[in-house]
Amino acid sequence: MSTDAAPEYVLWPYTPSLIGGAIAAVCMAVLTTLHIWRLIRNRTWFCIPFIIGGLFETIGYAARAAANKDTETKIPYIIQSILILLAPILFAASIYMVLGRLIRRTDSASLSIIRPTLVTKIFVAGDVFSFFVQGGGGGMLVQAKTKSAVQRGEYIILGGLILQIVIFGFFVVVASIWHRRINKFGTAASVQISWKKYIHFLYGASALVMIRNTCRVIEYAMGKEAYLLSHEWPLYFYDFLPMLLVLVLSLSFYDHNIKPGHPLHSDGEIDMQRQYVDESSK
Repeated sequence: MSTDAAPEYVLWPYTPSLIGGAIAAVCMAVLTTLHIWRLIRNRTWFCIPFIIGGLFETIGYAARAAANKDTETKIPYIIQSILILLAPILFAASIYMVLGRLIRRTDSASLSIIRPTLVTKIFVAGDVFSFFVQGGGGGMLVQAKTKSAVQRGEYIILGGLILQIVIFGFFVVVASIWHRRINKFGTAASVQISWKKYIHFLYGASALVMIRNTCRVIEYAMGKEAYLLSHEWPLYFYDFLPMLLVLVLSLSFYDHNIKPGHPLHSDGEIDMQRQYVDESSK
């Protein structure tokens, strides 16, 4: 007799917490509102993915709270599974864009191993691919009717998460090399912005995303019947909490000084700064 035929399949291995989901949704909603306010005030449009990710988190945890009274309906389960899974990819996209703009804002493209115009394109493209891989795996998982179908969905999500870790790891290498070089050589434009503060916030947000992704890899590698996926509290510890802190840290990126087109970063002023530095070094 086949062990793959029509097993009893349940969406939730536990009853999701109404209070936990509601508190998480409110926290994410408050932070997303702050992000919207900062975005409108400073017109830092490259931070829009932070807001979309925050909305994903808010709706995802609200769906978990809604599922408390009905664990049989698929819609809340699908919403929370996909949105909470994919939100960090959007956070990562804005983090990539922050680095690209810092490199351009400090006129330090020659110090980066990847041109700043390509930093955003390369890493965001990788994340978009990871987004579709994980989204496809999530869609397969919530529609699974057999054990093998569940495993296929988990393996696809696992592959997408591993890919995201590899992409993010390479990004951190690119950022650290640029950081070390600009620390050593500096540029005239770098004195006009507190770039060290932003790079430290960027490292902090990157570390949180990396921790979350690594824990998710472990979660899916262990399988649906293992401890992490069969209990609710780990999700709040290694997914909700890190992403909450990412949203807090990323509030600092809504600074018009980061934008390369800011008046302080005009070509004429940089030329004057370079001339001043050249003359001072004589």
